[in-house]
Amino acid sequence: MSPAAPDPETGALPLEGVLVVSLEQAVAGPLATRHLADLGARVVKLERPGEGDFARGYDDAVRGLASHFVWLNRSKESLAVDLKSERGRHIARALIDRADVFVQNCAPGAVERLGLDAATLRESNPGLVAVNLSGYGTAGPKAARKAYDMLVQAESGMISVTGTPDAPAKTGVPNADIAAGLYAAVSVLSALYRSERTGGGATVDVSMFDSAVEWMGHALYMQMYADRQIPRMGLSHASIAPYDAYPTKDGDILIGVQNDRGWRALVSEVFGEQEYADDPRFRTNPDRVRHRAECDAYVASRTELWTTAELDERLTGAGIPAARLNQLSDVVDHPQLSERDRWRTVGTEKGDIRAVLPPMTFGDVELRMGPVPALGEQTQAILAELGLADEQEERGRG
Repeated sequence: MSPAAPDPETGALPLEGVLVVSLEQAVAGPLATRHLADLGARVVKLERPGEGDFARGYDDAVRGLASHFVWLNRSKESLAVDLKSERGRHIARALIDRADVFVQNCAPGAVERLGLDAATLRESNPGLVAVNLSGYGTAGPKAARKAYDMLVQAESGMISVTGTPDAPAKTGVPNADIAAGLYAAVSVLSALYRSERTGGGATVDVSMFDSAVEWMGHALYMQMYADRQIPRMGLSHASIAPYDAYPTKDGDILIGVQNDRGWRALVSEVFGEQEYADDPRFRTNPDRVRHRAECDAYVASRTELWTTAELDERLTGAGIPAARLNQLSDVVDHPQLSERDRWRTVGTEKGDIRAVLPPMTFGDVELRMGPVPALGEQTQAILAELGLADEQEERGRG
């Protein structure tokens, strides 16, 4: 039986009542705080008047708005404030002094120059959870370097294992940014949980480089202990076979055989050729890896006998891991999303857009899917909340 649909009226969002202030741009910082907003936190985003987060200008694909920005900034409030002015820094400090969390991913040294570094902020708000996202961390020979996702993918070795034997490639999505944003969000949750027990705040540093190196996983251990650089394999896998895209009558299908039992099921139940189960070239995974070209050629000669749909059904019936090589248009219309009601409507200044629900699914409450703010949309309301609106109006009249 399928689990019952969540009843939004029975539960509270996990981070209701938590105030997060962010000085963020691009991907890593905004992703971290968007996860916190999804979970119910109030997130106030500090933006430059007239320009805002530079990701607002990356493209105009979503009803004239940038795809990066609408992806990363729903459910937030935008406070336009000039942090280079004394007035702007006063506003920021007044807000951060009320906050539970402050997240920043500015260029190296920027928050120190503004007096918004963690040490300074925690002097007046000792319970603050201050998270610093950087490219390479706070020390070391690259600490002062600016960092972007592609550069960190290169420095961390991620590009060295991505692509084909003929050409390296970065991943098609910003993995180093995404990794850092996820670790930053986890660090906030951990620090808030500890604060509930101890009452203390926290200063946390998360670097894109450290996050990307962590994601190198087994490849890094292969290098350290076997002196082996994992080769670029395209869709294939350096340690497993068969594991690749294989032709069908009308396209391709990805097959990943993880163990010898799976190999026997593939050749016996799907291909109907039991004799290949104990072929000495293919009997074990190390055998198949050593004879990868022959193994792949054999599998391809059989997969091309069926259409993709027919083969997908046969593979599923035999318990063989497989997937279609979808284009993004296929993902937008994917039945796994539509049949599970994963799409929602989110407001923007240019009209409603579709957005997919966050991956975290709670049984008793649906996570927040609030609107994407226009630049400075909540400025006056926040200034009034801080008791600074009248002063702002006086300055405007002056």
